Amino acid sequence: TEFIINLTLPLLDRLPDEDEKKAEHDSADKATDFAKKRLLLVDDIEVNREIAKMILENAGFSVDIAVNGKEAVEKITASAPDDYVVVLMDIQMPVMNGYDAARAIRALADEQLARIPIIAMTANAFDEDKKNALAAGMNGHIEKPIDVQKLFATLTQVLNDK
Repeated sequence: TEFIINLTLPLLDRLPDEDEKKAEHDSADKATDFAKKRLLLVDDIEVNREIAKMILENAGFSVDIAVNGKEAVEKITASAPDDYVVVLMDIQMPVMNGYDAARAIRALADEQLARIPIIAMTANAFDEDKKNALAAGMNGHIEKPIDVQKLFATLTQVLNDK
């Protein structure tokens, strides 16, 4: 058996200095208490959902699942304003992609539901992808594969800005 693996890794211009490491560590220490907070995880790939759900539940979240953007919009529309604290939204999905789903959520008549924080969770990691997520009304962007520390730092920031 032969395996060929091609990896594209970013180059660091420099190593993080001690102040940056301390700031990152401090923000993780001030993390929001995720216990009993419910979020909506939207991803069409089962293994991605299972991994993310396990990580999130281990942090205390209650996780609800949608397998495409249309289902996510339906779940948000049918929810009460405080049912979900955040939506983690994949971008490339069948039926309705994450950008269209975010726009549909932002256009809901219920202003509280329309303001729910939405974080793109996608393998699309270029600056343009991040700009597209923000332009679609999302509040943040997390790259796949998931960096757990970045995931929780982003969730903390978005939930504290809420």
